[in-house]
Amino acid sequence: MKKIIVSSLVLFMSLAGVAHAAGDAEAGKEMATTVCAGCHGADGNSMVPLFPSLAGQGEKYIAKQIADFKAMTTRKDDTMVGMAAMLATEQDALNVGAFYASQKLNSTAPVDESKLALGREIYKGGNLQTGVPACQGCHGPDGAGNSAAGYPQLAGQFTDYTIKQMRAFKDGSRSNDDRKIMRNALQSMTEAELEAVAQYIASLK
Repeated sequence: MKKIIVSSLVLFMSLAGVAHAAGDAEAGKEMATTVCAGCHGADGNSMVPLFPSLAGQGEKYIAKQIADFKAMTTRKDDTMVGMAAMLATEQDALNVGAFYASQKLNSTAPVDESKLALGREIYKGGNLQTGVPACQGCHGPDGAGNSAAGYPQLAGQFTDYTIKQMRAFKDGSRSNDDRKIMRNALQSMTEAELEAVAQYIASLK
């Protein structure tokens, strides 16, 4: 009985910690408008192919990326390190993440339909012959991601941005993926497969 009580108390404290760590979307809106909107759009829908849309993105994922940009170790970007530094605390990052998570994705990313068949094949089923896993295993069949696990939403991203990040994971210049999941997944992917998957991701709107 004592063990049950102790276990329940630990669980309660853990859940309380999670609730306390949640972001405030209203507080995040002001920071996002002043710090992030120039590149990512006022509502998180980017109009520039090299800047990702953040609308609908998971709060946990956004907060982690901000922390990683600030650290400049596993994810480096000369522009983002300055922007991330303006979000002084972890709570600021969670607030911005909560704001973008509350916004609706409205993608305008163009799609090359000639590459969609291959892209869908790899995204849905991977490539068994070369050991490329299916993207939907982590990012979902519709590209919505898994916010609880911290796996990002991919749907509707511009192909230029997606290709840039996939190449960065493949060559190791970006290494902030959980347990090397992305770096391992991309090692055997050909350039044609990479580009096709990026096109398919853009089509998920």
